[in-house]
Amino acid sequence: MAIIEIERMHFYAHHGCYEEERVIGTYFTVDCKLDCDVRFAAKEDDLNKTVNYQTVYTLIQVELKKTSLLLEHIAYRIIKKIQAQFPQIKHVEVKISKLNPPMGGKIGAVSVTLSDKDID
Repeated sequence: MAIIEIERMHFYAHHGCYEEERVIGTYFTVDCKLDCDVRFAAKEDDLNKTVNYQTVYTLIQVELKKTSLLLEHIAYRIIKKIQAQFPQIKHVEVKISKLNPPMGGKIGAVSVTLSDKDID
């Protein structure tokens, strides 16, 4: 089993509980951790026998374009999309961070980390 990590993906999106967040938008980062069997890909140097990082990035990008109230909901959708596209993945973990959230003080980010073990 190997761990593939796609880290610090940056997006500008329109998520949040406050209407102005959904209208104006803000910056988000996403980290994705995938546990999967890469033995054949490693041995044969064959992209078709592993998880395509570009495809994972694109799935995440599409989900970030869909406005949501909660980071938890975005992470849930990302996990479900990755599982549907890559059934060979044994475990998925997604961390979404909202940078500089409007919480009445100086805050670098708020984050939610969700794994497939946390959902149905």
